[in-house]
This record gives sequence, C-alpha cells and structure tokens, in this order.
Amino acid sequence: MLQPADTIDLETLSLRPGDGRRIDARVRVDPVSLGGQPYGIAEGAVDARLDVSRTLLGYALRLRFDAPLEGACMRCMADARPTISVDAREVDQPGESEELDSPYLDDDLLAVAAWAHDALVLALPAKVLCRDECRGLCAVCGADLNTADPEEHRHQDNKDPRWAKLDELKL
Repeated sequence: MLQPADTIDLETLSLRPGDGRRIDARVRVDPVSLGGQPYGIAEGAVDARLDVSRTLLGYALRLRFDAPLEGACMRCMADARPTISVDAREVDQPGESEELDSPYLDDDLLAVAAWAHDALVLALPAKVLCRDECRGLCAVCGADLNTADPEEHRHQDNKDPRWAKLDELKL
C-alpha cells in the first residue's frame, strides 16, 4: 500500500544539485465539474509517481498517474468511466522569471494534491463519453440512440412554420 501524500516536504529528501528521487504515493484528487456535471475519481485518490530533480536553484518535477473518472456521458447521460492518463511537469527556479515559479511549491513544501487536481483538469478530453462511438440522445424524443434500432427510430418531418420562408429561397 502506498503512503498517502497530499503534500511533500522536498527538504526531507536531502537532494543536492543534480540529484533526483522517485516517489510513489497515493494522492487525493478532488472531483472536477464540467458543464455543471460532477466527475469524481474512483476511491477519491490515485497511485501517482513523482520524479523530483534538484537543480542549482530549485527543482524540476514530473507527476504521472492514471485517473479512473466516474460521471455521466455528455451525449447519452449513461455512466461514463474513462481512464485519463496524466503526465505533468513543473519547474521551480526561485529568483528567475515568473514563468519558472511553480504555484504548487511554497518554500520546499510541494502541494501534490492541488497539482494532481489541476493536471487532471488540463488532461480531460473536451467531452467525457461512455464510449468513443456514443450516438447520444434523439433531439426529438430523447431516446437513447445507442440502443434504438436506426431502421425503426424515425420521426415525421414536422418543419417549424417560422422557417417556411427560407424554403422559398433559390440559391
């Protein structure tokens, strides 16, 4: 069983410039919300691998994990359980430019849980789907098009009368 780690004190690793260490830990990942729909992580935590390298002035960090997401499919509202692979990197070089200051590192205390949450949000696909070929719901009756027979699922062509004038256009 991996040690739970929401924060890690990098000072305790006693790394000199050029040294590195790999840490395997259980990291809590808070649920995310997409379009008002909550998506959580199975068990609320992931097994993560953190690579820490000491530079002359700071640290170079890499965080990797697979997150089993749980929530509703954005097309058909069925249960979606995709696994999102996350590979995030951070560099912290105090005193250098602003781009080289990691928001997750305060002195030598690394906020791994906050970093894991933000990295997961950035790795999420544009649409969380139950499967890649999800056909969604019928726009007319709301039937699940994944289970409906395409030969039998039809609707009469009831055009909205407000658009009738557009049919008269000759393009």
